[in-house]
Amino acid sequence: MSFQVPMGRHTRPADFLTKPPSGDELISAIRRAGDMARSERGKSMPVHSAQAALGSPMVMHARMPVSNGKIITVYSPKGGTGCTTIAVNLAVALNNEDTRAVLVDANLQFGDVAVFLNEQGKNTILEMAPRVDELEPDVVEEILIRHDASGVRILAAPQKPEHAEDVSAEQFTKVLRYLKSLYPYVIVDTSSILTDITLAAIDASDLIVLITTQEIPAIKNVRLFLDLAHTMGIEREHIVFTMNRFDKRIAITPERVSENIKEGISAVIPLDERVVIPAVNRGIPFMVDNRLQPAAKGIFSLAEAVRMKLNSLEAEEPVASKR
Repeated sequence: MSFQVPMGRHTRPADFLTKPPSGDELISAIRRAGDMARSERGKSMPVHSAQAALGSPMVMHARMPVSNGKIITVYSPKGGTGCTTIAVNLAVALNNEDTRAVLVDANLQFGDVAVFLNEQGKNTILEMAPRVDELEPDVVEEILIRHDASGVRILAAPQKPEHAEDVSAEQFTKVLRYLKSLYPYVIVDTSSILTDITLAAIDASDLIVLITTQEIPAIKNVRLFLDLAHTMGIEREHIVFTMNRFDKRIAITPERVSENIKEGISAVIPLDERVVIPAVNRGIPFMVDNRLQPAAKGIFSLAEAVRMKLNSLEAEEPVASKR
């Protein structure tokens, strides 16, 4: 389903932004799906106490260690806004010896995470999902791809689109939960379409990095998603709103978008085509070898916003949930 909002020749961005589309069939359908999912989860295994405080269910497994990791899903309801670029470089920025990061490609049909890191043609989620109930840490390490230049681990999407159907949403959720038990940061790159896998990633997330650009369709879709997030029970505190490819020559400023959407923008990543595009084509994230460039500084600010938000959410958890 697609949304089309008529735009006249003299329509102004401010007029458009203050009149977002109301409820629609997508929201109704996902509300029903969310109710059904919550009902099913209520019949399943016990929920990890810290996850219960955050509102995300935890599928426990006998071999799974106690989890202290966080799942961070990078999502945009509009395609072409740079989600994969942000997910890849955010993972590099967050990864270090003390807080290792694993990068998961949730776009199972046409995922590009491995290509962005020049690691295509190796293991994929197809080696992990079918055996998710029997995973061991050493097996996971063998399956994950290690990006030598950054140290980030990668769980790539299948190499053929038709194999996407071989991974169920339940398996994908369990994979994320297991990775969360092993790694402090699990960064998930998603497609803009709300597939079962994308919804599973969003539902499992501790934090959602929500991406927009200065384009009116991208801003409109963000408003739609924020309404949908409310319907799904996702609190605004769990969203880090980010503007990508900011061009100061365009009149739609971050402040203006924040005011209209009533959601503060936590990070602004400037337009930096001379750095970003060659990095993608070379398969070397700019956070590896161009850390002084404007785009890299924007990613650093996003990484800091993510850390601060996670620390804030953890501090707000009831004491009982941390025992």
